[in-house]
Amino acid sequence: MKHTMRFRRSSAALVAASLFLGACGSDSTNVATPGEEATTTQTTAADAPTTSTAAATDGTPLSSSAASGTDAIPSSGFLGSYTLDDVEFGTQVTVTVEGDTRSVEANALPDHETGEFPNSGNPNTISAQDLSYEYPLVPTYTGDQTPVRTPGVAVNGVKFEPATAETVTCGSGETLRVEALQDIYDLGLDFNNAHVQPTGEYHYHGASELLADAYSTGDDLVHVGFAADGYLMYYSLSGAYDSGYALTEESRSGTNCVGSGALQNVSVEIDGTTPDGTYTSDWMWTEAAGDLDECNGIDIDGTYAYIVTDTYPFVGRCLNGEASADAAPGGPPPDGEPPAGGAAPQDRGAADTASPAGAPDLTEAAAALGVSLEALQSALGGPPPDFNAAAETLGLSVADLIAALPGPSSE
Repeated sequence: MKHTMRFRRSSAALVAASLFLGACGSDSTNVATPGEEATTTQTTAADAPTTSTAAATDGTPLSSSAASGTDAIPSSGFLGSYTLDDVEFGTQVTVTVEGDTRSVEANALPDHETGEFPNSGNPNTISAQDLSYEYPLVPTYTGDQTPVRTPGVAVNGVKFEPATAETVTCGSGETLRVEALQDIYDLGLDFNNAHVQPTGEYHYHGASELLADAYSTGDDLVHVGFAADGYLMYYSLSGAYDSGYALTEESRSGTNCVGSGALQNVSVEIDGTTPDGTYTSDWMWTEAAGDLDECNGIDIDGTYAYIVTDTYPFVGRCLNGEASADAAPGGPPPDGEPPAGGAAPQDRGAADTASPAGAPDLTEAAAALGVSLEALQSALGGPPPDFNAAAETLGLSVADLIAALPGPSSE
């Protein structure tokens, strides 16, 4: 059986129509074509994927009845293959469900309004991308809490990447990751809790009300995305699920602290200050603090899912299922390192703890500066390194320190 509905050009109308047709129990193949009007088409298939693509917490696929979520998790019109082609906003997304894989091809242009870019906190301009993701259709629960940089992608093809590249590094050895959603530093986020990377890629750091509104079907839980381990991502319109994170009561420590990235060379007072959510390390998870686990996930009537929340961590920073390689498991350093002494890209999506893999050999630099290799490495800290603090620690000028360091690799 084939259903076709025509409607005037409207992103919200496109979504509403596709979800209405999905409620008929059909495999969703939604197509919005360019022009004054758009067409949404769905073809019924006996083996259409349903929320049974979720798995029980032991990794066993759930039965259709257990996973249908009739009591708590509503059905979604975006579980099968679909295409979004939004003329108004330029959104182009093709999701293909085939075999045991969900493939997403997207240009990362959202199907809703955005803030102005560039802006005072973000110097980058939104541009179309050529991105692809492959996620398992049937997830396998491991409970390993694998740290990831990109935990998932929204149904409109815009990725979720909650962490930032901005840090504050202290001469005493501490490095604090700056949160995107905080009130101290301006990282240029818009009203969708999103901004733009130097590549031009728009991405979400938290919940977008416009995204949730566009894909809402009237139920409290809105299907907003696909996690990189195959589980689904939801947003609760009522805020029914509480994060398990709370501010730590232990004062921060760190002296001679300087910012990086968008906060390059900004002197910051850290020692003895009270955690207020500005830095990732301000937060601590405890089982008694809320409903959600450390990855912002929860089992709802036998179906495991991730919840995007209005409070930290906003979007989970880890996965409890077997993670796709597209999630950047392990939270590797952001793409590329800044040149010595240069400003770091504003937002390269690093995880909270950067890996030292690929660090340059500083043996010759240490010899040229007349210090031990261990002293030079300790003073630089990072990544990213704090050259001002390192120079002061070593009793050198910043210019001499930078001149001795190896330049960026050409590989």
